[in-house]
Amino acid sequence: MSQTKTRTIVALSGVALLVFVAAVAAVVTIAVRDTNKPDPEITAYAHGKSVSVSPFLYCDLEVSKDRLSMGKCDSTQDISDMDIPPGSTVQLSLPKEIADAPWEILIGYRLPNNKANGDILTSQKPWRLSGKPERDEDPGWAKPLTVTIKTPANEHVRLAIMELHLPVPAQDENGNQGVINRGIWAIHTPEFDPALFS
Repeated sequence: MSQTKTRTIVALSGVALLVFVAAVAAVVTIAVRDTNKPDPEITAYAHGKSVSVSPFLYCDLEVSKDRLSMGKCDSTQDISDMDIPPGSTVQLSLPKEIADAPWEILIGYRLPNNKANGDILTSQKPWRLSGKPERDEDPGWAKPLTVTIKTPANEHVRLAIMELHLPVPAQDENGNQGVINRGIWAIHTPEFDPALFS
């Protein structure tokens, strides 16, 4: 075999090997990119204890040219339990992807005689229940990654439920507009009664 033919065969083999390596690298890159990220969790801390809170419901968002739609949804219906005595401060640590989105926290209190009362904390005024509501009016305070909630120091007003929601605008096929939640994280205390909070 001539030296020219040998060089040609070696060069073609090298090119074939490079093409094969590039193809494998492309497949691995696509597989890694499309690997499912875990759903975001929040961390709740109160009265010396912390708990990781998995989503009760979490949906990916798909953005196209002119619309926003729900992608894959996981409905684990996970609920975290936590004992939070009256007068305790609750801290919710939010991952950046939640902290940067519009959010709301529904807070439910159990009152005497099996009555309920509630409050809503939003990403527009995240400091309102922290004991430092003036921070909501000060542009120097950015959206926090940790939300602080001071519970009433009244033994007759007991925290029963906290739910963090990620609301998104929605429109049905008839053109009716509203809001749906693409994510829900739920924390119940021993005071929770589904008959009071439904």
